[in-house]
Parts: sequence; C-alpha cells; structure tokens
Amino acid sequence: MAEKELLRRFLEIQERRATIYTELQRGFADYLRSNAELAYKELCGRVLEIEAALRDPACSREDLAVLLQAVQSHEKKKLQMTATLQILKRAGHPSERQATDQRRVAPPEACNLCCTPAELDGAISGLEECQAEAEYLAAHKEAVTSLQEAVLAINELVETVRSERDEE
Repeated sequence: MAEKELLRRFLEIQERRATIYTELQRGFADYLRSNAELAYKELCGRVLEIEAALRDPACSREDLAVLLQAVQSHEKKKLQMTATLQILKRAGHPSERQATDQRRVAPPEACNLCCTPAELDGAISGLEECQAEAEYLAAHKEAVTSLQEAVLAINELVETVRSERDEE
C-alpha cells in the first residue's frame, strides 16, 4: 500500500479518535455507558496496523511509523490524564467535602497554652484538610499540564503527518 494512502488512513483515524475523545470529556459516566472505549481501542489497533505497514519492507518508512508511534504514546498519556481529571472532579475539592464528624477548627485565640483534646483534634483536622486541599490542587495542576502537553504534542505530530502526506 502506498505511503500516502497509509497516511491518509491514519489522519482519518486520528480525526475519529479525537471525536471519541470529545465524547469522553463530555462525561466519564456517559463514556463508560456508550461503549466508546471499545471503539477507541479498535482505532488504536488500526493505527498499530498502519504503523506495521509503514515498517514493512514494501513501504520502508520507519520514520513515519515512529511518528505514528509517538502519537499513540501521547494519546495514551492524554487518556490517562483525562481519567485522572475525571476522578479528581468526581472526588471534589477536599475543602468542599462534608466532614463526617462535623468537627470545627478552634480559632487561634482559643488555643493558648491550654487546649482541650477536642480543640486539638479540631486544629489537627483543619491542618489535615489544608494538606489534602494542597495535594488535590497539585494533582489537578499536574494533570491539566500533562494533558495540555499531550494535546500539543499530538497536534504537532499530526501536522507533520499531514505535511508528509501532502508532499510531492
């Protein structure tokens, strides 16, 4: 099969994969019920077939196969970060979660040198909530940054594939 045809097929698959990814972003629960995961896996398998065809001696385009492999790698990262963000979203900010025991943090002026055990528990609980919130925000920021980097890399690689397809 001619390399231009293989690249055209890859670009069609990539567009379809992007559409399926959009479905994922609309709602993780909807995605799981829609069987889009199976369609997504099938498309990934088809890209692997194109990759193999590009490596075949008849085509001998290892450089293009490597491009497609890089897209696959970034797509995997994009999917992982999307799932991470959905999990974080479902869990919610620690500061917004209902406290199970409804403890309140004692105001600093109430905690001089003599604090009751309940006041100390409240202060400790408040510190734990602050730490959990900081960890949540750091995880969210890392996932968003990784997702943006993956999308940017995919777009750049797909543009390179388009350029290869359009050459001559």
